[in-house]
Amino acid sequence: MPFARIMPSALWLVLHLTAGACRRGAASASRAARGTTEVCARGTMTASPCCAIPGGTNVTLSCQLAAPRGWAAIFLNSSEQTRAWGGSVSKTFLLTAQGRHYFTCKCFCGGRTTLICGIDIHCGNPPDEPRNVSCIQKGTQGRPTCTWHKGRLTYLPTAYGIELSNGTGAFSFPEEAPGQEFGSGALSKLDFDSNYTVVVSASNPLGNASSQPLTFTLVDIVKPHPPDFWVEFDDSSATSCTIVWHREAQAQHCRLRYRPLGRHGWSTVESFGREKFHLQGLEPDTAHEFQMSCRMLPGRGLWSDWSSSQGSTPAAVPTGTLDVWYRQQELDSGLQNLSLFWKALSRWEAGGRILSYSVTLEALEQGKLPAQSHSTTQTSFSRVTARAGHRVTVTAHGPRGSSAPATILTHLDSPDLPPPQRVCAVGLGNSSILVSWSPPAGAALPLGGYLVEWAEPWREPRLQPQHSWVRLPPSHLSTVIAEHIRDNVCYQIHVSALYQDRAGQAASVRGNSTAQAPSAGPQMFTSPWASGVLVSWEEIPAPQQRGCITGYHIYLRRKDGQGQPEVHAVPAGAPRSLRLPRLEPGEHHELWMTAATAAGEGPRGNSDSVCLDSAGDWLTLALICSFFILSACLCSVPPARRAFQWLLSLLLPQWQSKAIPDPANATWAKSLAAAKAELSAPSSPFLPGGAFEEPEPSPVEESPARPEPPKAGDKGEVGSAGSRGHGESSAEEQQLPELYQRLLLEAMEPPEPVAEYISNPGSPAPEPAPEPEPSPIAAFPSAFLPPALCRPGNLTLDRVKLSGSS
Repeated sequence: MPFARIMPSALWLVLHLTAGACRRGAASASRAARGTTEVCARGTMTASPCCAIPGGTNVTLSCQLAAPRGWAAIFLNSSEQTRAWGGSVSKTFLLTAQGRHYFTCKCFCGGRTTLICGIDIHCGNPPDEPRNVSCIQKGTQGRPTCTWHKGRLTYLPTAYGIELSNGTGAFSFPEEAPGQEFGSGALSKLDFDSNYTVVVSASNPLGNASSQPLTFTLVDIVKPHPPDFWVEFDDSSATSCTIVWHREAQAQHCRLRYRPLGRHGWSTVESFGREKFHLQGLEPDTAHEFQMSCRMLPGRGLWSDWSSSQGSTPAAVPTGTLDVWYRQQELDSGLQNLSLFWKALSRWEAGGRILSYSVTLEALEQGKLPAQSHSTTQTSFSRVTARAGHRVTVTAHGPRGSSAPATILTHLDSPDLPPPQRVCAVGLGNSSILVSWSPPAGAALPLGGYLVEWAEPWREPRLQPQHSWVRLPPSHLSTVIAEHIRDNVCYQIHVSALYQDRAGQAASVRGNSTAQAPSAGPQMFTSPWASGVLVSWEEIPAPQQRGCITGYHIYLRRKDGQGQPEVHAVPAGAPRSLRLPRLEPGEHHELWMTAATAAGEGPRGNSDSVCLDSAGDWLTLALICSFFILSACLCSVPPARRAFQWLLSLLLPQWQSKAIPDPANATWAKSLAAAKAELSAPSSPFLPGGAFEEPEPSPVEESPARPEPPKAGDKGEVGSAGSRGHGESSAEEQQLPELYQRLLLEAMEPPEPVAEYISNPGSPAPEPAPEPEPSPIAAFPSAFLPPALCRPGNLTLDRVKLSGSS
């Protein structure tokens, strides 16, 4: 180094070390004397020890007045601590607080206060070892600067300096711009050929400290200035650019990082020494941010600060094909709502921005509507169409061209395209589900892959995420779905096999990432059913299921609380009703339900009480109904009806079964016999000739009028005509012609008073005649009641057959 630069530094170092030795010697002498005395005009003040002490030291203060004439007092920081009458006062203090303590001595005389003398005592710490020493030179032509961390505060005047050596000499540099926590100092200019060692020293009245030595070369501490660079783009390539920069002459190692504008992650390229670099792998039609930094040598030196630049890549023709899927919803009148979804192409596949999409719908059946084309800027499209299969084509359009069209076939039913087999779902946690399956069997077309779709079954379709599917090659028989998956939510998962450009039937399974026990129980309803009870229930609301329901439990227990409840398990997916048979009649039972997931059983839902009627009431009702039904059936058969009548005659009261008296023995019958000769005369207009011929049976209309029931005193009840014997039939046949003639005469003449067996309705009842002996032969059946004969022209016989043999 030049002598003019070395001499000032060497001189400062000699003076600094000498002054340090003097300070250390003074401190040692002070500690040996363990005190100091301040002599003032009005007196003296002594402190022992003094004047820099560590915390927690006892210090004795004393004051002696030059002219004793009043009170002497010692003050600490303007606060009186002690006083004494006369010329002196003394006291010992324990100083623990860090910092400066100001002691004074005052005199109180004649009402005045006079300052005698004072001493300052500093309570602090010895210096800590300086740490984290580092040196840096900004640019190849700058001045080196070293910095360090001082450690804890000393509360004492502390001197810091830098001691620099290069193997042939030692130099000292003072601290610049002292601070409480960090110190810094500048060095003289260094060269690239030497090795340097730096030590930072610290000294105060309580001690000295030095840092660990730092060894370096100038190459290690030089930090180059940020390089100047710019970016050049070529319209022929949308994914590359050229970086050109200017760097400092000695900086040989640079690095570049870049990213699309607004993103967080960086892509980095480094280890290039030339001043031009061709960068590839950029996103087309995208604004990018570029930053560059350099250092002296690879693996050595300090990196410069980053310099920045921005630029946009040109657009390109789309190279990818859209991934399209659909959903169908049947409507009335032979219509359907066809919803199409597709996943947006990446920047690489799209060649930049996509301006719009074109959708073409073409019905597969002949005679349907012609192909329709639509344009949209969204990644979904919905249209009401005829309920039929369609060929759907979707194309993406960018600034430089269009993508290859993506085509799918929608279908209503494909029985010849079977679904995958043995589909299952396993929750993996962390918002992901593992879905696996086996290949379909008996497919008529070659297999082109699989499509896995998932949705929340309780969420409305318009609120479902649109891109919740994944398309897989034929070799994949499992996948982990994690897109749009939430924990503790049950998802309906469909797996379809793809045949050429259409999907076959879907196999479904339910699955969840994680599950918890349901937070509520099902709403249950009960109703009697034969000898048991029918239990039905509603689904738990989706937010309270907290996963896929694996089953239900129905609890049945007697209300008196005796015994354990009877448990009936119902698996998930079964009908939401169950019949519980064989309940004890007349017993009160309590029922409730719970639901369970893979995590456990949830709380019980509502409860219900059931009590079936006693079996005796049901038996009585059943017997009565059976009796009437059997009676109706039996009465429809004549032999059974006669047996039934006979049975009733045994069960009815005795007066109902009395025999009807024979009318031939009545008074009017005897009068009839007296007039027999007259009626047999040949001049009778009704019987011409001497012989009576039996007329043909003639039907007689039955009157709807019902006879009045017999009174209690009447004796007109007669037995049934069917009870007569065979021997009595000849006498009846002999009397019938005279009876018939008599009836004709009575029909032409006013009736005579009738006997006790025939009464005129509406007339007073005659005096009862002596009851004749009832004859077993009855002239008329029991339905042939006499009141019907007392009315002119109201003969109500059913069929009468008269014999003229007598």
